[in-house]
Amino acid sequence: MLPLAPAIVLMLIFLAGPILYCVYAAFTNMALTGTGAANVQFVGLDNFRKAFGSSAFVNSIWLTLVFTLISAIIGQNTLGLGLALLMRRSTKLVRNFVGTAVIGAWVLPEVVAAYLLSAFLNDDGTLNVILNKIGLPGQDWLYAAPIIAVSIANIWRGTAFSMLVYSAALSEVPKEIEESAEMDGAAGVRRLWWVTLPMISRAMLTNLMLITLQTLSVFGLIYAMTRGGPGTKSQTLPLYMYEQAFSFSQIGYGTAIALVMLAIGAVFSLIYLRGLNSEAA
Repeated sequence: MLPLAPAIVLMLIFLAGPILYCVYAAFTNMALTGTGAANVQFVGLDNFRKAFGSSAFVNSIWLTLVFTLISAIIGQNTLGLGLALLMRRSTKLVRNFVGTAVIGAWVLPEVVAAYLLSAFLNDDGTLNVILNKIGLPGQDWLYAAPIIAVSIANIWRGTAFSMLVYSAALSEVPKEIEESAEMDGAAGVRRLWWVTLPMISRAMLTNLMLITLQTLSVFGLIYAMTRGGPGTKSQTLPLYMYEQAFSFSQIGYGTAIALVMLAIGAVFSLIYLRGLNSEAA
């Protein structure tokens, strides 16, 4: 244990320490200014009662779940699988082009990705130009459907991770099994559903867990595109937490919201881990 002691000490200081301090702060009236800054007092569950009694907090939970469902569970997961299947059966030229394009979006900084998608989706953006060319009406997507707009941006930026996970999983599927299934009459979608997907189910659950947890904590992309607006129509939990903690200086209340967000992530993790355990059994 002696060689591990420095690493353990560092983890206790820089990982366990801040987590325990946040748990303590969530049960106090800690603030950046005012009474909560000069005289920190224990308030018990008051911050949590205040949160669950706030319509803005409930709205932010709902928008977080919608954003996660659209952009991660449906968008990134499905599109990543589709691209992985496409690249598996395409030519080297197509694989190189698709891989470069998708991974290029992934490595962009959040602020740059947010600017590009804002330019694409705003009232004078490229999307509306295309819609007008084919005779369809355009609109300011960032104003009319902000949660959909930021979901599209997150799908565009984050699909590469799912694509790489599924590409690695599909490479482990024996071609002999797929060829045997095709000879038995299971071709196309039937082979995918009954043969390929069951063989990569553990990779699917792992991918879903990782992209769900990542999407739950997305802040910079949404903040740069909409700042949670218009109004609170795209204010997910990370943005609501930031507003309460740093704009309104309520550190204790903001930390309580962070713990709720952590609990939501834990629930999703337990669901996926139970699925992984059942697959292993």
